[in-house]
Amino acid sequence: MAKKFNINFNKSLKTVLIVYAALFLAGVVIACIFGVKVDINFKGGTVISYTYEGDVAAADAESSISKVLDASFKITQSSSIANDAKTLTISLVKSDSVTTETQTAITNQLNEDFPDNNFTIYSATSVNPTIAGSFFAKSLVAVIITSVLVVLYVGLRFKKIGGISAALTALLALIMDILVTFFICVIFRLEIDSNYIAVVLTILGYSLNDTIVVYDRIRENEKLMREASLSEIVNTSLNGVITRNIVTSVTTILAVITIIVVAEIYGLQTLRTFAIPMAFGLVSGCFSSLFVASPIWALWKEKSAAKKKA
Repeated sequence: MAKKFNINFNKSLKTVLIVYAALFLAGVVIACIFGVKVDINFKGGTVISYTYEGDVAAADAESSISKVLDASFKITQSSSIANDAKTLTISLVKSDSVTTETQTAITNQLNEDFPDNNFTIYSATSVNPTIAGSFFAKSLVAVIITSVLVVLYVGLRFKKIGGISAALTALLALIMDILVTFFICVIFRLEIDSNYIAVVLTILGYSLNDTIVVYDRIRENEKLMREASLSEIVNTSLNGVITRNIVTSVTTILAVITIIVVAEIYGLQTLRTFAIPMAFGLVSGCFSSLFVASPIWALWKEKSAAKKKA
């Protein structure tokens, strides 16, 4: 038998907003101090990847590459799950394309300094800053269009309970979820890349689904609880769907946590930039639909009704 809750979501609103504000403030402070890490697809640059065998210290590899490259760069290392092959990635931000001669010189230098590790070039990608800016703009447009469609859909579907107000509070919750994923990337020093756009669009879907479930229950209870106040209807509705929302979110989050564990064990940076913000975004989506969207909507409707009455 499902556990019955009796949470006063309207009273919890202030506490939840303080928690969100604290997270956002921490993210802003860290962003101001350390900056925001952005993938070359969004800002331009060059990435060269090498496969190698055995163990090579990052500091030693950096020292070796510095003998060839004058520009500033950073390196990351990762391991393959399938075999013992390891990858060394060199990233040059907003630089001109690295020539084939330079790539060959880096390869030769690495093999000269580490003759037992068999460094072999795996891939090389250069992105012009102008093209990167265009890609970022298109990604942003995709998110904005999705958000607008969300507002239109919720506004039309829940017209009987105040479509515009329901749509805007749902959008507010979605914006908070997106900010959570962004600041988690900042706090964990993860790159904002194409994976992040996929995370944002996925979270929009999950969070919206949870919010729609809540609004559906509110619409049903308005017909059944005609003598109750709007706050009572919202609290009853939220307590009725909280188990469903939590179970749905937890099952998805457990799968994402599994991905995080695998990514941390094998140093898979690509999975980390997807799974970590996704996990926190799913948690935020669950909480925002219960503790933010509906309570703020109820507050809005009650104040509007009070103004009309006055």
